[in-house]
Parts: sequence; structure tokens; C-alpha cells
Amino acid sequence: MPSLKRLRAIAALALLLCLGGGLEAVAAERQVIGHSVRQRPILLFKSDPSDAALKVLVVGDIHGNETAGMRITRRLIAAAPPADTELLVVPTINPDGVAAGTRGNAHGVDLNRNFPFHWQPLGGGEYSGTGPLSEPESRAARRLVLREKPDLTIWFHQPFGLVDKPEGNPFPARRFAELIGLPLVRLRGPYPGSASRWQNHRFPDSSAFVVELPSHVSNVLVTRGTAAVRTLAMELATPTVKSGVPRRSR
Repeated sequence: MPSLKRLRAIAALALLLCLGGGLEAVAAERQVIGHSVRQRPILLFKSDPSDAALKVLVVGDIHGNETAGMRITRRLIAAAPPADTELLVVPTINPDGVAAGTRGNAHGVDLNRNFPFHWQPLGGGEYSGTGPLSEPESRAARRLVLREKPDLTIWFHQPFGLVDKPEGNPFPARRFAELIGLPLVRLRGPYPGSASRWQNHRFPDSSAFVVELPSHVSNVLVTRGTAAVRTLAMELATPTVKSGVPRRSR
């Protein structure tokens, strides 16, 4: 009888195949932004308008065995984007890990230890690769961030059940924590080579933070998480909200 871990991997892979096979997306353009080690496509769903006041990137999964965030990205893709927001959604950066039900990619690399900021050679379950950006998946994510320069980025993880308070501007993470109903906690890393810390270092005027969903994620929490992304985006796009996240000129 298949293990629960294996069943979860199969369910996540089925979701990924559904996304790749033409999920009905409201006003979203599908792009392939790169390929995994095993040549699986890394998909981006990008909404209009391009002249919106706010650009938001949501990544549902970077560790292949932490796939609950993909359920939120599926709902975001299937709905119209929040008002005055350009929404960029990547269901997973790590399709090989999703297919195998593993934290790392097909090389066994923890992609969230493979980014350039404070990269260190690590082994074991957090193997960081042969060097910064050694993996095609992390290079694809970096290219996307450098190209799009999102004002806000949300990276979904599991299983701690919290929102990680980022260094720098805490307002978006704090507000998201209120909306989703999870505590705002500073994870005491140092988490070398992480994607969100690289983003906040590279683009200090933007905000990138991690949402750690719990190990068990109910449909109610998926609904609340989806609504939290949309509400936060709409609030940040409103000129009267003093968020510290700059709005784009139109």
C-alpha cells in the first residue's frame, strides 16, 4: 500500500500536470521560464495589465515535499487578478522534486540553499550544490526575478505554520500573517543561499517573505491563504496604504 508521503507526491504531480496541460486560467498568460534537471518545464502564469500599480510574484513550491502552496497557486491562476495588480504565479520551481516527493531537485540539491546571497557549501538534507546557482531551477527563478522585479514576492513552504518576519520592511509579512491567521515569527536561520533573503538583499525596496504552511493544510486554510494573497495585493496597490512598498508609475 502506498505511503502517505507517496500519495501526496502523486497528488502534487497530478496538479502540476493539470497546470501544464491547459488549466483554465482567467486572463493569465502561460510561459515556460526554464526547465528542471529532468527537463520538466517550470511554468509561469502572468496576468494583465502590465501597467498595474503593483507587481506580485507567488511561488507555490521550492521544496518538492512541501506542496500545499501549489493548491493556493492553482486557485490564484483560476481567478481574475486582484485589482490594479499584475500577478505572477509559479506553481513550483522544483517539478522534479514534486514528482519524486523529495525536498531537493534531481541532483539532490536544496534549491533554497542555492542562491548567491551568503551561499555556503552544505551537505546532507540541505545540500547546497557545487556552487551558487549551480542548478537550472534556481537560475530560472533568478532570471525571472531580475526580469520582472516584483514589488512583493511570497514563497510558500511547510511545515512550521507561521509567516517568517523578513529583514527590512515587515509590513507586508505582518499584514499577510493577520489575513491568513498564522503567527509572524523571525526564523533564526541563518539559512544561507535562500531565495527570499537573496531577493531582499538584491532589491531592498521590494519585499520577499516566506509563508510556512502547517504540515496538514485544510481546504479552509487554502481558501484563507488565497484570499490573503488577493487582499494584501489590493491593499498594497491602494495609494492610501502606508506599506513602505513603492507603487509603480502608470
